Amino acid sequence: MSFTHPQGTRGAHQPRGRFLAGRNRRVARRAGRSTGDLLALTTIGRRTGQERSAPVGGFPGGNGSWIVVASAAGARANPSWYLNLAAHPDRATVTTGGRTVPVVAEELHGVERAAAWRTVTSVSPGFARYQARTDRELPVIRLTPRA
Repeated sequence: MSFTHPQGTRGAHQPRGRFLAGRNRRVARRAGRSTGDLLALTTIGRRTGQERSAPVGGFPGGNGSWIVVASAAGARANPSWYLNLAAHPDRATVTTGGRTVPVVAEELHGVERAAAWRTVTSVSPGFARYQARTDRELPVIRLTPRA
């Protein structure tokens, strides 16, 4: 299924601009070296065509895949990396533990989304708080290594 989540009408403040861009670059570099649940997700900009990296929380999705949530801390709008994935779902990479893996992104819907959401919120309850801040359904994405 395709990427379908529209923006909400309410939500938390989402920082923007140079401050966020610089912070994301630093955290993404650290995430790429980390062996924990923080991933560096690199997407292709939907308008610029340039690589963009963002730190995201990753959860095991089975068969070597990761589950990520486009929460933007409960903001009204989806994060830029989500929009970039929607435009180029087969041109992303995940870096973790110093290893870069090309991935294909798939937004989960229905029963699959519900099961992944339960897993995410049981491990990291903060995502449930992000959901409570906004009226958009937070997108849940599976990142599967490309063959």
